[in-house]
Amino acid sequence: MLLERTERTGELTFKGKPLTVVGERLKPGDKFPPVTLTAPDWSEVDLGALHGTVRLISVVPSLDTGICDAQTKRFDEEAEAFGDKVKVITVSADLPWAQRRWVSDTEVKHITVLSDHKAMAFGDAAGTHVKEMRIEQRAIFVVDKDDTVAYVEYVPEIAQHPDYDAAIEAVKKLI
Repeated sequence: MLLERTERTGELTFKGKPLTVVGERLKPGDKFPPVTLTAPDWSEVDLGALHGTVRLISVVPSLDTGICDAQTKRFDEEAEAFGDKVKVITVSADLPWAQRRWVSDTEVKHITVLSDHKAMAFGDAAGTHVKEMRIEQRAIFVVDKDDTVAYVEYVPEIAQHPDYDAAIEAVKKLI
């Protein structure tokens, strides 16, 4: 039995072309969904197991694009400054092999990179699944130790950077 999925149009564009996003948007105060993603070594990672930890979850369409590369490297730098107070995660729908290659090539060391390629469960639960392209909408989530969303940004144009400073400030308020 297929579950009915919410689809939103007109909230996201790619170079001006409207796209459809699957899933409900999360907002501050919502509980962050405990979904399972795939690590670059193909092991499963349950985001629900991170309860008790402040998280900055950076969502990108593909690590192999300029803006996604820059976004992920920027949050890797911030993760080093946060130390063990914050878990910084990047989510994309790239295959784990591609993620492993990207991490190796860029020498990113302070974040966890996870894939949503299997079922787009993260995208459906967090409202970031771009239907036409089967990728993630660029977004930032800051989640507190009790799994409550403290900050969220859904970037309305795929080819646009998120508000890094606002996300970092949201994290600093929690630590």
